[in-house]
Amino acid sequence: MFKKIFFWLFVVIISLIILGSLTIGSLVWYNLNNRPSNIGFFFHRVVYEMVKDSPETLTSIHVLENIGIKGHQSKLDDASPERTDEIFDKVREYRTMLLSYQDLDQDEQLSKDIMLYLMDYALALEPYRFHNYPVNQLFGAQSNFPSFMDGQHQIHEIEDAEDYVSRLRAVKTKFSQIKEGLILREQNNIIPPRFVIDRVLEEMNTFVDQPIEENILYTSLEKKMRDAGLPEQDRERILADAKLAITDSVHPAYDSFINYFEALGDKANDDDGIWKLPNGDQAYRVALKLFTTTDYTPDQIHQTGLDEVARIQGEMLTILESQGFDISSGFTVAMNELAEQPKFYYPDSDAGRQQILDDYQKIIDEINQGLEQAFRIRPEAGVAVKRIPEFKEKTSPGAYYQGPALDGSRPGTFYANLYDIKATPKYGMRTLAYHEAVPGHHFQIAIQQELEGLPLFRKFAPFTAYTEGWALYSERLAWELGFQRNPFDNIGRLQAELFRAVRLVVDTGLHAKRWTRQEAIDYMKANTGMAESDVISEIERYIVMPGQATAYKVGMIKILELREKAKEQLGDKFDLRDFHDAVLKNGAVPLEILEQLIDQYIEKTLAGEAKSA
Repeated sequence: MFKKIFFWLFVVIISLIILGSLTIGSLVWYNLNNRPSNIGFFFHRVVYEMVKDSPETLTSIHVLENIGIKGHQSKLDDASPERTDEIFDKVREYRTMLLSYQDLDQDEQLSKDIMLYLMDYALALEPYRFHNYPVNQLFGAQSNFPSFMDGQHQIHEIEDAEDYVSRLRAVKTKFSQIKEGLILREQNNIIPPRFVIDRVLEEMNTFVDQPIEENILYTSLEKKMRDAGLPEQDRERILADAKLAITDSVHPAYDSFINYFEALGDKANDDDGIWKLPNGDQAYRVALKLFTTTDYTPDQIHQTGLDEVARIQGEMLTILESQGFDISSGFTVAMNELAEQPKFYYPDSDAGRQQILDDYQKIIDEINQGLEQAFRIRPEAGVAVKRIPEFKEKTSPGAYYQGPALDGSRPGTFYANLYDIKATPKYGMRTLAYHEAVPGHHFQIAIQQELEGLPLFRKFAPFTAYTEGWALYSERLAWELGFQRNPFDNIGRLQAELFRAVRLVVDTGLHAKRWTRQEAIDYMKANTGMAESDVISEIERYIVMPGQATAYKVGMIKILELREKAKEQLGDKFDLRDFHDAVLKNGAVPLEILEQLIDQYIEKTLAGEAKSA
């Protein structure tokens, strides 16, 4: 969470240097021994200090390279446990400094509260810093390193290519640092479930068994040098160096991991929840706090999930019965019958896929023109629909959203996965478009970026319960506003909501109620109608990311609760546009702070009513 904020604010600081509006000399306030003269400079400083020692982050933003600063691009991040100790120490130091700022205006105080929330949470995580699996089937150095080198390390000249090879040589050190952390976890009886070990061993063995000339680290370098037009003689020399580096550093690094996990397998079992770890129950509560930004207990979340699953399935069955479906055999059978009807799918062809994109754009344009009754605040940036690049469709989610460029050069983009035509039933398209684009992620993220007068870190604040909660709320809002009149479109909306409600049940089931992996798979399969392979992938994701999947539905429920609270207290003075202003105009915030903002909106509205009376 911290890294995402730090990353984006650092981009802005460096960009300001390049544009000449912030000089190098003015950065003296970054010295740790000096207190910035105002809280705005303090916010900049925190981010700068936290990312300036991350060569991989600097490469990812690719700003320093444009002004000839490349000393970082031959290095990899320090992944040692000692480095993590230093970060926690810095957070404590920054927190003390942050508390020294007093007599702030309302906006400054809100910014202070948000950063203090982040810092307090980071420190709450410290006792559980090893309660995770840094090498797992979803992410970790074994997959992140090749992806980083392929996707982030740019090559425009010989020096860049030579630095690429230097990073290949550095991976052995980085992996050994990560292994130190794995050993510390093992010593504290923090061992991944057996299926995680099996998955990563399969992945890493496949990686090292591949001929070097076919390895992505080699082929990516070869292609990048060719595309950059480097002389053939230099390309051959550097490729020879790369082959040696892969042989002497990369493969030994992976072999070290393989040997470690092969030995670790004897200590692993099939217990999957975080409850099995030392103080695992408390660690899970901390994880829930991180992702939901609430103090809800696992039992509360679990029961909410059960109640919501029953309610949503009941509504779906009522609609299906009204449309002539036989529901006597239950929910799963009825949903399978719906999914098997050819009329709900586009042709499995290039023309069919293009029609999907065109129809998504029509859906977005339609709702974008009909929101006057619900919104005053609107983003200036537009939104486009694109297909997820074909080379990565198979392993990508069903859809995702990319925010607009800060300089306005690129609109927001809703990326749709068209790999499997059966994954895009017509009755689910409206809901997905409302979630990813308008009035969902595009509205919220673009508005947040365009807000004036906020510290820049708040324009990119990554509170999952707020951002995903808003997107789910937007699905329901569109239905309330009449944009899903077709009963099957409403089935699509409810199916998406059901998926998030089931997540509440299985996440807490796994990590608090000690469900087995198979029990969670069986529950999700029976209550969503999803394919078993998709269910397995989902459940295995929740196992290695405790709590994350609960954020979506919890955020939606909170926003609906706050809207109902405002309606009850304001009566005929309630205006949906004002409520949405209050939710959106401060950017993403923890849900408890959002509640404070809504209370302030209610108080101001009532005060205005009393004044006018």
